[in-house]
Amino acid sequence: MTLDIVSLADRPDLAPLLGNDDFAGAWPAFMLWDPMGAVYYAVADELYPEFVFAAVDPAEPGRAVARAYAVPVRWTEPELPDGGWDRMIQRSAVDRLTGATPTMVSALEICIRPDRRGGGLSGLMLAAMREAAAKRGFDTLVAPVRPSGKHTRPDLPMTEYAHQVRADGLPVDPWLRVHVRAGGRIERVAPRSMVISGTLADWRRWTGLAFDASGPVHVPGALTPVLCDVAHDHAVYVEPNVWVRHRL
Repeated sequence: MTLDIVSLADRPDLAPLLGNDDFAGAWPAFMLWDPMGAVYYAVADELYPEFVFAAVDPAEPGRAVARAYAVPVRWTEPELPDGGWDRMIQRSAVDRLTGATPTMVSALEICIRPDRRGGGLSGLMLAAMREAAAKRGFDTLVAPVRPSGKHTRPDLPMTEYAHQVRADGLPVDPWLRVHVRAGGRIERVAPRSMVISGTLADWRRWTGLAFDASGPVHVPGALTPVLCDVAHDHAVYVEPNVWVRHRL
């Protein structure tokens, strides 16, 4: 497979390819409404171009086949936080405002165009992210990993799911397996990595489901049930992720 994987610092002209319709449907619709996402994606191309990556296949000029995003953060606590994805976006924004010196890089997203999945691109994007962080003097890349198979087991606690292994000792989950094969070490669960809340009308629009009874609602693509409260016209999704640490 011949691909050009470059950062927007080197190819700013590729930025329009990362948010176009080619990636429509790559994530469940409700995930686009995490409030912290707007804090990052609205400025990522401008503020963090060295950590925004595009993969381009020369056979498909004018289209990206994959994208990846990361942020530098200052994290000196001995343990990675309960709030994974949301917390890293928040911390990176505060660090930039205060002028804090980053100590590591946190991955935020590796997304493969839906029609190009299953070809090993995720591992190539992870390798490019690791290499870019190392070239900039960082010795650590962390990732609040969203296990790709967990949505099929929404009622299974993430702590139990994340530590399931195959006969060869590698994780059962395909995306966690890519990270471990690349040298990553599963460290802990981030129990509230992403929090998305909305009115019942919001959730009906995002999912097409009724949301007409209080209690857990199984939403396609969600890693855990969404908690619905009809009396208060509100539902909330708290997504756990899995912290993986890469020593570079």
